[in-house]
Amino acid sequence: MSTLHLDIPHQLTQEEALLRIKNLLGNLKEEQKQIISDAQEQWDGNTGNFSFTAKGFDLAGTIQVNASNVEINADLPFALSFFKGMIGSVITEKAKALLS
Repeated sequence: MSTLHLDIPHQLTQEEALLRIKNLLGNLKEEQKQIISDAQEQWDGNTGNFSFTAKGFDLAGTIQVNASNVEINADLPFALSFFKGMIGSVITEKAKALLS
């Protein structure tokens, strides 16, 4: 396993950032149902735990929505660790657009 850690700044209120992140996760489950299965998310305040299977790979991690940033930590299967930089860049780009 390889750990992916992303720290994405935002200038929204914490509540608005949290709402947008939760909506994104819900939309992904629906929009990407041909790729993503067994999607689970559980929130406790501003911290969310998620897990899903994508193209046969199990992924899991946490999202922490803070007042000025969103932290994402995820465990990547070994086979995906070679693409860690690319995966991180794509997620960061999408998250920045979502939180702007």
